[in-house]
Amino acid sequence: MASIDYSYFISPHSSRRRPALTRELTKRAYGAKDTISLAEGMPNEVTFPFEKMQISMKDGSTLTIQGQQLNAALQYIPTQGYPPLLKTLKEFTQKVHQPPNWQDREILITNGSQDGISKSIELCVQEGHPVLVQDPLYTGAEIVLKPFKAELIPVEQDQFGMSAQKLLQVLEDRKAKYTEEGGGCKMPKIMYINPTGSNPTGTTMSLERRKEIYEICCKYNILILEDDAYCFMHYLEENPPSFLSLDTEGRVLRFDSLSKVLSSGLRVGWITGPKQLISTIELHIQSSYLHSSTLSQVIVENLFQAWGFDKFMDHLSFIRKYYKARRDLTIDSMERHLKGLCEWNVPTGGMFVWIKVRGVSDVYDMLMSRGLKKGITFVPGHAFMADPTKACSYIRASYSKANPKQIEKAMKLLAELIREEHLLLRRKLDNCT
Repeated sequence: MASIDYSYFISPHSSRRRPALTRELTKRAYGAKDTISLAEGMPNEVTFPFEKMQISMKDGSTLTIQGQQLNAALQYIPTQGYPPLLKTLKEFTQKVHQPPNWQDREILITNGSQDGISKSIELCVQEGHPVLVQDPLYTGAEIVLKPFKAELIPVEQDQFGMSAQKLLQVLEDRKAKYTEEGGGCKMPKIMYINPTGSNPTGTTMSLERRKEIYEICCKYNILILEDDAYCFMHYLEENPPSFLSLDTEGRVLRFDSLSKVLSSGLRVGWITGPKQLISTIELHIQSSYLHSSTLSQVIVENLFQAWGFDKFMDHLSFIRKYYKARRDLTIDSMERHLKGLCEWNVPTGGMFVWIKVRGVSDVYDMLMSRGLKKGITFVPGHAFMADPTKACSYIRASYSKANPKQIEKAMKLLAELIREEHLLLRRKLDNCT
């Protein structure tokens, strides 16, 4: 990979972290059969009241955790993760994404991808520093950035995601201002992007678009935070490539999650990235919660071993078909009730449709006051904008949980709500004139 000075991306706060000796000894002693360890402050497993755990699967099979594996599932482990699952996820990531220069990368298991995103932002961002974000963006990233008073630099999206042309223009304008002010205007170091089944827009980037954005980030020395929780929930003929698969220079931190495809409650996700950055994030986890849930990791590892790669991919195929059918019935319902009132693009992935309401410049009060009284809830687009204080005419609707009859009813009520809003606005306008 290119010779990147990763210290440029690591904040002074993060650079001061040092490994805990007890955690390092746990890492070295774990699984070492010929080592007698009196170093770890671990409870003895004989004091735990659990004898065996069994999980019945929908296909009729059973996962059984007992004996030494159960002891491991209930015990402290190295911060990086449960070693057998680490090995499995490394093999899975390599097989799916085939990233260049794999030997220079590492993975770290986290409490879902949100935890990885949070730790990575805290790794890089200092108070007041600029961060490139797609606009609209996933609100879970914005709430991490908010305490840092980060300057969010929005880059507009189109029906194919973040615009490479807009990104280049933003950076060129920024560079000109930086030169003009003699360094007073800081250049962004990181970019947060949600490229597949984007939340909230449902867009999926093409290979060409990803290549263009990656090349721009290389030119301006920007670290890409690739949040790809919907990677396996796209509705395209072929799997879209990841930024990780294009990363010849080592400037991608990728966040994967099993929340959408296995269980959100298990809280199993992982980060893939350059070794130096991963090891620094590992130190953060050491100082916060030691390691992600061992029991969850052992369950996932058992499932991977029981299913194998091909059966797991078959399950992902089922997930795509399930949500695509829900997307289709939602769009059909919108065509029946919202045509002429709203505009939208058909989502190419994820769980959401991004709806623009015609003739309503700001949907907040309409949804949060009158909409709730009608018994329907949608998220006002404000929650996803880089500047949430501005008026917003967009709505995010989720088609993941509500049943078909509920979706049909919700869209019918939304149409009524919009018509009522149009009437209120006309009355206000008449009163003003």
